[in-house]
This record gives sequence, C-alpha cells and structure tokens, in this order.
Amino acid sequence: MTTTNAISRQPTQLDYASPTQFKFSITKLPKVEYFCTEVNIPSLQISNATQVTSLRDIPLPGTKLEFGDLSLTFLVDEKFDNFEEIYTWLRSLGFPADHTEYANLVEAGRDRFPSQGKDNVSLSAGREGTAVNVGATLSDATLSILSAKNNVIKEVRFTDIFPTGLSGVGFSTQATDVQYLTSTVNFKYTLYDFAEPGKKSTLTQS
Repeated sequence: MTTTNAISRQPTQLDYASPTQFKFSITKLPKVEYFCTEVNIPSLQISNATQVTSLRDIPLPGTKLEFGDLSLTFLVDEKFDNFEEIYTWLRSLGFPADHTEYANLVEAGRDRFPSQGKDNVSLSAGREGTAVNVGATLSDATLSILSAKNNVIKEVRFTDIFPTGLSGVGFSTQATDVQYLTSTVNFKYTLYDFAEPGKKSTLTQS
C-alpha cells in the first residue's frame, strides 16, 4: 500500500492569481502588445484510446495533444496602427493581390535578425534560425504573469505563432458614452511552455 505524507504535500504559495496582473509581448506586434487588454492561457486536451475487453471497454490516455487558440484583445489606437500591424501580417500570409506581399513579409525579418546572403533573408522575424520561407511568417510570444508588486513570477512562452483571424470594429453615432474601439485577434502556435523568468522551460511533475 502506498502512503503519502500529507504535511509535505501542502502548498507553499497561498496567494491567488489576479486577472489584471499580466504583461504580453510578441516580437512582430510591438504596437499591439502595448495596448493589450485581455489575453488567455489556451485550453488543451489529450486524445484517448480504448482498450477492448470482454466486459467494459477501458479508456486510456492517448498521445496527441490539442491546444486551444491564443486569443488577444487590444484597444485600437487612434491612427489604427496596431490594427494595421495584424491586418498586414494576415494579408501577407494570404497575399490576395500579389505574390510580393508574402515576399515582403519574409524580407521584414531582416530588421530584427540581419543576416547576409540570399538564403538567410527568410529567417524568422520572431525567432532566429528557423527554416527558410516558413520562419518569417511566424513569431514567438510571452505572457508574463505578475505578482502583486508587478514582478514577473512566471512566463508562458508560445512558440511559432501566427494569426488566423482578426475581428472587425464598428463605428456608431448612436453611442451615448465613449467606448473606445477594441479588436480581438486569434493565433495558432506550435505549443506553449511554463518557465521561471530568465530560465529554460521545465515540466513540474507531481
């Protein structure tokens, strides 16, 4: 029979997480991150398998993880600069008017990670050393969780994110009170990890 020490399993941190104590940063969208008002830690779920028996079929954990979308809401600035940042990224991915729109997205990576040589033009705008052609379309992002004293106590690091949708904004002369315009952008990504500030990502086993 397995026994556990109840005292040693008690939590050492009794403070609650505050929904307002956060900071979000993303390499390709500096104007969006400044006006960020809402962001989420996405959901995740694992696939499952079934072991067939002569009695009840037994569910077993699978090996495929599915991550929910990263969703970010931001205040739109007066000149729509931050809205246009995401619009341009999305439009460059789809290049509806000309193939050069995608080429310009790839070229934009040079101002963050300048490299010499034609083959290096498309290094990631968000991460250095990513594969040619794909890298510049992606970025990395970090959600920093802050303490009550606004110190970073935990980071959620997103790898290879890209936008999949941007909500529209509406104007109205019928508004009785000023409600500043907001927009929401959804991202896909490879995965996300938790990490201590300034340290590598680790998995905490229990």
